[in-house]
Amino acid sequence: MNCIAMIPARYASTRFPAKLMQQLGNKSVIRHTYDNTVKTGLFDQVIVVTDSRIIYDEIKTNGGDVMMSQRPHESGSDRIAEAVETLDTEIVVNVQGDEPFVQKAPLEKLLEVFKKDPAGKVQVASLMQVMKNEKNIRDPNYVKVAVDLQMNALFFSRSVIPFPRDPAVSITYYEHIGVYAFRKQALMNFTRWPVTALEAAEKIECLRYLEHGIPLKMVITEYMGIEIDTPEDLLLAKQRMGS
Repeated sequence: MNCIAMIPARYASTRFPAKLMQQLGNKSVIRHTYDNTVKTGLFDQVIVVTDSRIIYDEIKTNGGDVMMSQRPHESGSDRIAEAVETLDTEIVVNVQGDEPFVQKAPLEKLLEVFKKDPAGKVQVASLMQVMKNEKNIRDPNYVKVAVDLQMNALFFSRSVIPFPRDPAVSITYYEHIGVYAFRKQALMNFTRWPVTALEAAEKIECLRYLEHGIPLKMVITEYMGIEIDTPEDLLLAKQRMGS
């Protein structure tokens, strides 16, 4: 099964401008993400795709594979779809550029979904982890996902889902980890559909799949990485590294 990892890397960020070029230990955030993705040994190729000459040069001068986007894009999936259109691959994994502590085990579990699906029924899969912190459950910066009994996503939201109308019912809350794996054709189809209403309202790109009737198979992981969305996240990452 041919598989490549694509790392979309946009320079601008509303909450934390130039976050991917922030220094974390002896490397930038984006270099940590790239190097740790390569280190998993799971992929035939790992490529950063970016809109920024600064990020391009950062990866290129340090021996990495990188491509420049030719068009502006609304989402990371759109950005990597442009890059993989002419590449010969079966599975594409989207690793977020702001995830410097990429680990092998969660990505391996994600790819296993496709290896166990020779009929090709699973088109898109993604990661989630159990949420236990009440503050994070209420925080709109944490995307929540509700799933069915087969672990297919029912909905993604920045709101609390499901809402605990009956506090006596025990509910497991899941945080969506923005790492996706696609069959290439599913990714190409995604880019041909216009942005949907729920996607635009929530600012969650994978809702576009659900609105077009494409299930997302969710994989539970004990993913303990730190996503660099704010300066506070960067401080936490530095503390984790002891730098």
